[in-house]
Amino acid sequence: MAILGILLGILLIIFLSMRNISILIAAPLATLVVVLFNQMSLTDLYLGTDSQSFMALLVDYVLKYFWIFLLGSILANLMETSGATHSIAQTIIVKIGTDNPYNILLAIFLISFILTYGGISLFVAMFAIIPLARVLFQKANISWHLVQIPLWLGICTVTMTILPGTPSIQNIIPIDYLQTSLTAALLPSLVASVVCIGFGLWYMKYALNKSIAANQGFTTLSTQPATSTQEIPQKAQIAFWKSICPLVVLIIITFLGSLFGNAFMRKNVIYFALLIAVLLCILLFYKHLPSLSKSLNAGASGAVLPIFSTAAAVAFGSIVVRASGFEAIQQFIFDLPIPPYFNLGLLTTLMSGITGSSSGALGIVMPNYATYYLDLGLNPEFIHRITAIGSNILTIVPQSGVFITFIGISKLTPKTAFKESFITVFCSTLLAQVVVLAWALLS
Repeated sequence: MAILGILLGILLIIFLSMRNISILIAAPLATLVVVLFNQMSLTDLYLGTDSQSFMALLVDYVLKYFWIFLLGSILANLMETSGATHSIAQTIIVKIGTDNPYNILLAIFLISFILTYGGISLFVAMFAIIPLARVLFQKANISWHLVQIPLWLGICTVTMTILPGTPSIQNIIPIDYLQTSLTAALLPSLVASVVCIGFGLWYMKYALNKSIAANQGFTTLSTQPATSTQEIPQKAQIAFWKSICPLVVLIIITFLGSLFGNAFMRKNVIYFALLIAVLLCILLFYKHLPSLSKSLNAGASGAVLPIFSTAAAVAFGSIVVRASGFEAIQQFIFDLPIPPYFNLGLLTTLMSGITGSSSGALGIVMPNYATYYLDLGLNPEFIHRITAIGSNILTIVPQSGVFITFIGISKLTPKTAFKESFITVFCSTLLAQVVVLAWALLS
């Protein structure tokens, strides 16, 4: 019954999420099912104030990562409202060209890659990129459902968990528990990134050729109406070098601090990098901002829902981990006749599928299992990278907040949006994980 309760709780959170119910509501309701079937105390978990209650677990995540979400959201808003992201996108499109349909997909990937590797939230990147992509796809009459592949490959694979130095929250969380840095497992991570991108670009070409062979056009698999008069919105143009400067500086500071800094700097370099990038945005783009105060306020407001949504998913997953039914699942994973690095990756991937959140999965795995695997003698650098990538493999699940957001912005349906999204993220990150796991075993 205890295991059944966990399964029903997971199914409920998936069902509610698919019905567009906020995770802030879905997570407590799904938790209730787990609590009842596992005979846990309702009052302690919902009204209690100790560290194991639902609210304490939620607040603990917010306390740890509030500044990351806040600074990242402000940076993204300043880049967007000033027109800097638009300037970067326009420059890449001009350089690559739009005559070849594959070049359009490649441009969308590169724009997505640059923005997210520069610290822009994948949620914000979607809002900035999809309107631009829609115009390009329509003009070239490319089936709109293919936008998933370059977008996800750019925002939700290498720049989220694989590429060394990436300032994503998924690359930051393990540092607190492993005393590693943002460039953990540097060389295997670089090789894994190449493998990940290589698969993604191949699959992008394969899917495009298949779509062309089937005579699919812009509206074939989309409810998006054709609007031939639509144009790319024009904003005040900022020079490319100036637009990309804050992102480049952020990446340079991140790498230098992670590779050459002391223990304090390796752990906290991302705060300095984000703050300096925000200040650079204000300095460089001030005259292009309609209102600095409005941009700062919008950035601050934009940080609230993502962090609390993720924290709610973490609280749900943390209570699942503490339920008696999960002990049997955990023991099953530990008893599998595979190397510890493998069951660590499997455990993290499972938590990602349960919570529908990669950062949520790491927020559960790190405090609960990091010490266990360190005590087994595993290399902290490989633990960092394996858990980060493992948290990404099942990012695209029905209850995933980022997938639901994508459906809302793109106007695709779950049926037309899930297949390519899942294959792009699952296969590319799984291949990257295989590279890192093999490297860890041979080291």
